[in-house]
Amino acid sequence: MKLDILAIGAHPDDVELSCAATLAKEVANGKKVGVIDLTRGELGTRGTAETRDEEAFNAAKILGVHSRVNMRFADGFFKNDKVHQLELIKMIRYYRPEIILCNAIDDRHIDHPKGSQLVSDACFLSGLKKIETYYKNENEAQEPWRPKVVYHYIQWKDIEPDFVVDVTGFIDKKIDSVLAYKTQFFDPNSKETETPISSKNFTESIDYRARNLGRLIGVEHAEGYTVERYVAVGSLFDLK
Repeated sequence: MKLDILAIGAHPDDVELSCAATLAKEVANGKKVGVIDLTRGELGTRGTAETRDEEAFNAAKILGVHSRVNMRFADGFFKNDKVHQLELIKMIRYYRPEIILCNAIDDRHIDHPKGSQLVSDACFLSGLKKIETYYKNENEAQEPWRPKVVYHYIQWKDIEPDFVVDVTGFIDKKIDSVLAYKTQFFDPNSKETETPISSKNFTESIDYRARNLGRLIGVEHAEGYTVERYVAVGSLFDLK
């Protein structure tokens, strides 16, 4: 399946919390969008790997993405090494995305910057023809593929974005996809241990952080990204 956009997160719900409104908007625009979760989030304080699997499936349905895959890397302990890079290269070459969205370059959770660098490195290596990979057909080597761009979404830390996307009209779908993770976020009736993301303030921050970025560009809501290299435009009029 050829994708236009592949969003990758270290844990189920990383993508929803960070770039779900962007994805929902692009799906509405007719783009083919997929999601890869590197781990099942099995070390999370609340819920289980099994509940996260179910929640991720439900969130994907809400967003209308065309594919969602879990790499089942070890939560907290996966590495940016050859073994993990090769597994990710197989998926990049299989989906052949034009754009990849991935974890923040710096964040509170150690898996986020680690996942960010793993994805970035795998995207580069995926374009090297002397690296042979096989997926689905053991007798047919995959063709090299390097996405045109890698953009890093913003997570816990308020990283200054290099550009923002107007997602006005799609914030409700984003929030619905986040709240599909019923075990993870604010529930006044829950008896589970409180975590940094289970407070009412955190849930409300999904809206007000997007509103603040939107305010800065004169729209209702926006999501921000950082880039690895310059973003090129053909004309000054391509910039808003």
